[in-house]
Amino acid sequence: MFFFFFFGSVIPGVLISGVNSELPGTIIAQVSQNVFDTPTGQYLLLPQGSRLVGAYSANVGYGQDRVFIAWQRIIFPDGRALDVGSQPGTDGGGYAGFADQVDNHYLRTFGSAILLSAVVGGVSYSQQLAQSVPAANANLSASAYSNNGLQQNLSQSLGNVFGNVIAQMIQKNLNVAPTIKIRPGYRFNILVVKDFEMTPYQDFQYRLAK
Repeated sequence: MFFFFFFGSVIPGVLISGVNSELPGTIIAQVSQNVFDTPTGQYLLLPQGSRLVGAYSANVGYGQDRVFIAWQRIIFPDGRALDVGSQPGTDGGGYAGFADQVDNHYLRTFGSAILLSAVVGGVSYSQQLAQSVPAANANLSASAYSNNGLQQNLSQSLGNVFGNVIAQMIQKNLNVAPTIKIRPGYRFNILVVKDFEMTPYQDFQYRLAK
């Protein structure tokens, strides 16, 4: 006897493991209440406590506060499993993706901006200082002026190279994507995007060999 679970149905769930969008990974949840067939609502298809296995993406852009979740496998309490393809996860309101805690790294971003401004200002000041020294030393002897000029050129070159390296390192911190964290216990729904033909759930009775 087969019963259907139709497109557009929802499976309520709760997270067991958390999500951190800095790296992609696998996520585990469980069905939070019994799910019955769509046509009659009388036959149990997914019992409460069934495990859900899915994956989440780390492709988070600037200003994004939601992470995409795709559920791929259902493990029944008796150990049987069902591959469901890639069913999208939604929050309690039906919005795609999960949203919980968002770290926009404002301290890191604005701290890098301040440090970058200080480095650029310091390099500019050293260049202006180096350009003003020859005018002040116009009456020095040729050898002294040559030594002074060499030191000024080395100092100016070192300042430029050091400033450029620091600026490039800091610039990377200005392009950091936000980190989205979804804590265990988060309640969600799985939106079924294809029809499933299933038999009513019955506990499989395992027999131990004597």
